[in-house]
Amino acid sequence: MSQNASFAEAARVAADSLRSSKLRSFLTLLGIILATTTLIAVMSIINGMNAYIAENVSDMGADGFRIYRMAFIGDFEPKKFLELQKKNPELKQEEFEFVKSRVTLCREIGLESGGNGRVSSGGDQLQGVDLSAGTPNYTAINNIQIASGRMFTDTDNSRRRSVLLIGSDIKDRFFSTRDPLGKTLSVDGRPFEIAGVAKTKGSVFGQSQDNFVLMPIDTYFKIYGARQWMGYIALANDRTVLTQAQEEVKLLIRAYRHLKPKQDDNFSIITSASLVNAWDQLTGAIAATAMAVVSVFMLVGGIVIMNIMLAVVTERTREIGIRKSVGARGRDILNQFLVESSMLAASGGLIGVLIAWSIAVLVRSTTSVPMRVPATAVIVGVGLSTVVGLFFGIYPARRASKLDPIEALRAE
Repeated sequence: MSQNASFAEAARVAADSLRSSKLRSFLTLLGIILATTTLIAVMSIINGMNAYIAENVSDMGADGFRIYRMAFIGDFEPKKFLELQKKNPELKQEEFEFVKSRVTLCREIGLESGGNGRVSSGGDQLQGVDLSAGTPNYTAINNIQIASGRMFTDTDNSRRRSVLLIGSDIKDRFFSTRDPLGKTLSVDGRPFEIAGVAKTKGSVFGQSQDNFVLMPIDTYFKIYGARQWMGYIALANDRTVLTQAQEEVKLLIRAYRHLKPKQDDNFSIITSASLVNAWDQLTGAIAATAMAVVSVFMLVGGIVIMNIMLAVVTERTREIGIRKSVGARGRDILNQFLVESSMLAASGGLIGVLIAWSIAVLVRSTTSVPMRVPATAVIVGVGLSTVVGLFFGIYPARRASKLDPIEALRAE
């Protein structure tokens, strides 16, 4: 009998064995099913969120960066936060003008500030609106497109005019049936003229990016006071000089603050790359934890498979004796039980894949969590479960292959 035929026969016998004891097979596979489901579910969440982060979260682009008084990327440390509060001074408009007038490697540099506010029109009002303020190049730096109307100008900003660019959520809430351009919208009780409407950006993890109003930053400081927080926002001339542009801005701020060469920076610079790196560290920790859980499930599942296969060998001792007496070799018996244990574990892996895929579809359709099942996760899940079945099936298979046919035939 050829090797392929021998394998096919072993697979047929293994499949018959699995079908004949469905409940026992299912209970045997619980550990493998849980392990594969957990592995694929976690990989799906990480894969979906990675794509989502790359597409939606970072609006700085590959050539953008931010300067803040202090920023935490990753773990928040209360002690360090208190230290930075004491050490890092607030950013100032005078400092911004100093940097802006001297920087050479940034095609755009601007200011941003803001908070939350209340907007109202015609007796309807909405709390918790993102109240943003920026220089006229704010939309260019943050990749905000204009759907209708215009962005406010340098003249609007310098004259502190009460004009707004609004997000599509605000338009739909207050001006769903009419053109909002030129209409009045109150922000914290003060009337503003709507100059433009931004294109829809969608949501990030269920948080809308279109629920905002944007006003000139000098208008904002006039109303809310000049001591509000602010950040510097910038675009390098192109992505190839991003690092040099950051260094240039850093040196200008250090020069303005008269920091000595050995003194640490008392401000923070953030780029898209730093956000992505922080996200990668977070997902790496999640993946490591998931792998630890999966390893435990796989170990338990493998031990259960080994015990069940030992029981199967005991049950089929007489059958093994008959097969050996009619010419079956020890290698044929070994292959049969290895194939059976591998198929058993692989079946658990496939069931885990189906459960994880169903969970991904359900979560994606009912929540804002962007789960995507990668093909590599399916391959790894099924492949790993098959290897576990093969490994833990070696001992029972070897035991079966070494049975003496005469002693086996005497078994009841």
